[in-house]
Amino acid sequence: MSRILHFALALGVVALLALLVSSDRKNIRVRFVIQLLVIEVLLAWFFLNSEIGLGFVQGFSELFEKLLKYAAEGTNFVFGGMTDKGLAFFFLNVLCPIVFISALIGILQHFRILPIVIRAIGTVLSKINGMGKLESFNAVSSLILGQSENFIAYKDILGKMSQRRMYTMAATAMSTVSMSIVGAYMTMLQPKYVVAALILNMFSTFIVLSLINPYRVDSEEDLQLADTHKGQSFFEMLGEYILAGFKVAIIVAAMLIGFIALISAVNALFDTIFGISFQAILGYVFFPFAWMMGVPTHEALQVGSIMATKLVSNEFVAMMDLQKIAGQLSPRGEGILSVFLVSFANFSSIGIVAGAIKGLHEEQGNVVSRFGLKLLYGSTLVSVLSASIAGLVL
Repeated sequence: MSRILHFALALGVVALLALLVSSDRKNIRVRFVIQLLVIEVLLAWFFLNSEIGLGFVQGFSELFEKLLKYAAEGTNFVFGGMTDKGLAFFFLNVLCPIVFISALIGILQHFRILPIVIRAIGTVLSKINGMGKLESFNAVSSLILGQSENFIAYKDILGKMSQRRMYTMAATAMSTVSMSIVGAYMTMLQPKYVVAALILNMFSTFIVLSLINPYRVDSEEDLQLADTHKGQSFFEMLGEYILAGFKVAIIVAAMLIGFIALISAVNALFDTIFGISFQAILGYVFFPFAWMMGVPTHEALQVGSIMATKLVSNEFVAMMDLQKIAGQLSPRGEGILSVFLVSFANFSSIGIVAGAIKGLHEEQGNVVSRFGLKLLYGSTLVSVLSASIAGLVL
């Protein structure tokens, strides 16, 4: 009974916090929200109580590991084996593969494969979530491609999107994780929690965005946006997408340098003035959220501190902190925190998403930058909702 009460409280708080910043409360379609919530609870029970889904996700993870090995061939040729020596790890192993993935996206666009997939997946999911086909497909493409590579698939239509659609697209990218790094997560967390979080975050995103950013898309406009341009030769297209990928990688790198440096400076400033870092203060802020999600009371402060670490730095740093104290946490506390950590919801992601879009369409990149904090707010609520649902079934 305690779990149900905790979940009801968490659900109420997430709904309230989402409604506080909602852009159009009158147009919220409650039926779709309830429908999504029921499906998500059932999926949580399935993935956290069976091993069937694990093999499927691991298969995708292995596929992307192979693709990244191919990307590494090009990187090693240009940078003289620096990758093998572990030098400039993030730039060479995380950002440079964007160029290769961008080329693959361009090929799928050129041969009209991606538009067909957009229509198929988008049509199915839009029946469940009440959103546009493009937004529905974006939830899947963000999961597969990653938050920066993902927008390359839409580079020809970014300029046509309204601000509300841009918020949904960007918030979805920040609320999920890339399949290409799922393997890395599985070495740091129990695989079943990673698998569950992948699925839960997708549905939690639909729920939270249905409350924060409700709108309706005309069916003709939806199909038009899913189309690609015509008239380019294969090699003209390939060169364009390779350069677009490189531009995205460089801009994301610049954004990360600036954001992480600023966050470090803010931490130091708080420590100097108040004797406590900004990150530590956020730990106390997250304490009630950790308890509300179902973490045992005596573990809630530790868990809240790691939740804050993820928000201020990134999920990898937070996962390393979890590994250090995993033995001190109950299995339920560890599971809830693990699910919370599997997303890109942190301050640096504002820079990554805005930078990726800016590299493809400067005006829309500026639009995304303007609602950066609201993006982080919404994607954090997604993580809280996913972890709360995990707490209900664990």
